[in-house]
Amino acid sequence: MVSQLSTDMIIRNFQKEDFPLLGELYQAVTAKENATFWWVSEEANWCNVYCAFENGKMIAKGQVSIINTIPPGRSEENKHSIFVNLKTLPERDNDADLLEKMYQHLLQRALQLKETLPGTYQTMLCVGNDSSETANNQFFTQMGYKHLNSLYQMKRDLLEPIPVLTLDEDFDFSYWKMESPEEEKDYLNVEATIWPDAPLGLERLSEYKRKALWTSMVIRHNDTIVAGSMAWREEDEGVIEDVFVQEPWRKRGFAKFLLAKALEYLKSHELKSAYLMVETTNLSALSLYKSVGFEVEKEEIRYYTELK
Repeated sequence: MVSQLSTDMIIRNFQKEDFPLLGELYQAVTAKENATFWWVSEEANWCNVYCAFENGKMIAKGQVSIINTIPPGRSEENKHSIFVNLKTLPERDNDADLLEKMYQHLLQRALQLKETLPGTYQTMLCVGNDSSETANNQFFTQMGYKHLNSLYQMKRDLLEPIPVLTLDEDFDFSYWKMESPEEEKDYLNVEATIWPDAPLGLERLSEYKRKALWTSMVIRHNDTIVAGSMAWREEDEGVIEDVFVQEPWRKRGFAKFLLAKALEYLKSHELKSAYLMVETTNLSALSLYKSVGFEVEKEEIRYYTELK
């Protein structure tokens, strides 16, 4: 899709030859602030990525992605979520015309993606930016987006000592690759009961499994999944995601045990630091993460609108 906006501006889907210009845009955007800048991923995803060019320079890049798909049988109050990410050169942060034209391309693509989701549930169109990205946040709020939630990114130095914890003998810990569709389904069924309003879903699980060094870690009681988490490498840092404990087994130290195991795993692959995300209002999780050495590094603010 190509949109000729003027004699010197074009908006179209990302192409392979755009990588050098994308790198220049990334450097310019992230040099100014802790910008949340999505990478374009593999070629199959480029239909979801739009770039604006002016005088041979990439001046903006945006993309959309389905983040949460509500599985059948859940409450109709739950909603699918599609996220959008839109960045311009710093000197164009307040270029309302450029942002609006880019946004319209992303909105149309989001509407197309919405048609692929189960129609039983409504869909939210969301955006997440670092709290320092005031101009970008203001653009979306002026477009009618409302505050959804805020999250801290917490970081942990892997060179600091990691606690050594043990499990009761009735429980078993293992690394789990989820190599069969049945195993993936088992995991996703449990995970969806933990976060019914934002389940992981098969597509995003598959995306995570393609990450470097990806592994999941689970604690079982007999054949029942009691608790789980995931870890992988993102550039030169470790990532910990999807830490959960099922209701009957909470407050028994299982989440702390899994965090320690994830930290050990990432450190064993010579990574120097690890990070995770947590809602700013989740005080119990914040306390837990601080207890194993994580510190708040930055804040992400998320906004949403109903995708009609």
